[in-house]
Amino acid sequence: MKFQVFRNGQVVDQFTLCGAYLFGGDGLGVRRAQITFKDGFVECIKPNLETAGLALLWPIDGFGRVLLPTTCLPERERPYNLNVEIARAKLMQIVNKREDWLFFNNIEGLTDLLKESQDLFIRAIQNISVPSEASKLADESLEKAVVFSEKLAIKQAESLFKTRSRSHGFGRGCFGCRADPAQIDNPVYVEKLLQLFGSATIPVNWAQVEPRKGTYDFSRIDACVDALAKKKVALSAGPLLCFSKEHLPKWVLRNGKGFEKIRETAYQFILNVVGRYSGVIRAWYSVSGLNAQNHFGFGFEQILEMTRAANMAVKQASDRTFKIIEVCNPWGEYYTTTPNSIPPLVYMDMVVQSGISFDAFALQMRFGKNQSGMHIRDMMQISAIMDHFGPIAKPLYVTDVEVPSQDVDGLQDGNVAGIWHEQWNQARQGQWIEQFYKIALSKAFVNSVTYSNLVDTEDSTIEHSGLLTSELESKESFQTLRKLHDGIFSR
Repeated sequence: MKFQVFRNGQVVDQFTLCGAYLFGGDGLGVRRAQITFKDGFVECIKPNLETAGLALLWPIDGFGRVLLPTTCLPERERPYNLNVEIARAKLMQIVNKREDWLFFNNIEGLTDLLKESQDLFIRAIQNISVPSEASKLADESLEKAVVFSEKLAIKQAESLFKTRSRSHGFGRGCFGCRADPAQIDNPVYVEKLLQLFGSATIPVNWAQVEPRKGTYDFSRIDACVDALAKKKVALSAGPLLCFSKEHLPKWVLRNGKGFEKIRETAYQFILNVVGRYSGVIRAWYSVSGLNAQNHFGFGFEQILEMTRAANMAVKQASDRTFKIIEVCNPWGEYYTTTPNSIPPLVYMDMVVQSGISFDAFALQMRFGKNQSGMHIRDMMQISAIMDHFGPIAKPLYVTDVEVPSQDVDGLQDGNVAGIWHEQWNQARQGQWIEQFYKIALSKAFVNSVTYSNLVDTEDSTIEHSGLLTSELESKESFQTLRKLHDGIFSR
């Protein structure tokens, strides 16, 4: 498959492929695919003849730079016009989501926008034999379509959010935050945390808690428990198990050759940690990111067995504990390049079908970095991916939410990570957070949203993503979230 790329009606001679991957008709990433750009064409080589779509970071005048897909297309000798195919996919998504949401109301000031976008796209198809002209018309169509799609997603979310709020559908813990052990002794930090959040997640890192086999350092968890246990805040903790390298003790990395041995070691670790805090911590993230982060290369059955063992250990240590399985990278791009990984929904469905005893799923959502799963998406895509997980017969927690409040070079440069309307600043971060929270909490199956870090810290995944500066001064996003919180709970 080949796609010709245009900018302002001219074939481009330079184009950086960011976040690019192929996906099949089932939405799953295509493995062993090669995507290259040369002489104005994106060329995709894949291992089968089935239809496939291309997703990549794409510039939109007046809107920014977001990761967008084409529709699924058959192979052919003649190149596709990438500008046209991206516009086609966005218009199709609008039609599909309006049907899914049963949201056909005329939206003030927007109905004409959609009609203009559709008319421009029809003209693009009529001029498809003149690729440069078709691309210009498609670009204009996409500019209008993406604005309409976001406003539609936000309008639909606000309607359901208000209904849920009026019917007291939100628990006190629906606003959560991950606690920072480095700040927990600071009374200003704790005061700000309690002002805004009804639940707090205490981080657990196996590498830090058990640096040597059988030797435990609970100081960081103890400090958080001491500071928060007697406050009006629901405590959760985790992840107990995460199989990325930075979460694994060096002695496990050195010795952990056999699956059985690793499982027994992990089981013992969970028993010790959960047993110690069984009276104070009500919910545990038993395992996190095993769908994508799999340092030891566990096979399909082993991933399931490790998930089962983690939840059994939590249950054995504390019978009444709430057990949460956390999934990362909801779009599943990692599946195209990461061996021994499982697409998110496939993993979740496997866990449910296998009868593992647990209570909820959590979905990590981070944006603003040139890494798998973190490129900027528009709000309709975010709403649609949450709907994708709605049919799973378990409550959903949205966790580790973060976006930056200023631009940073390198992996967070907007040219490679994406731009949402304009470069990141405090006001832009606040607007994004308000819209994201309304979309997430408008979904009846979403129990809570947990923000990743209250304060800017050097070790956060997304730099400058805190709601407070490193000096604990409130950013606009903190005030925005406070206003949203008070709107729900001050009645």
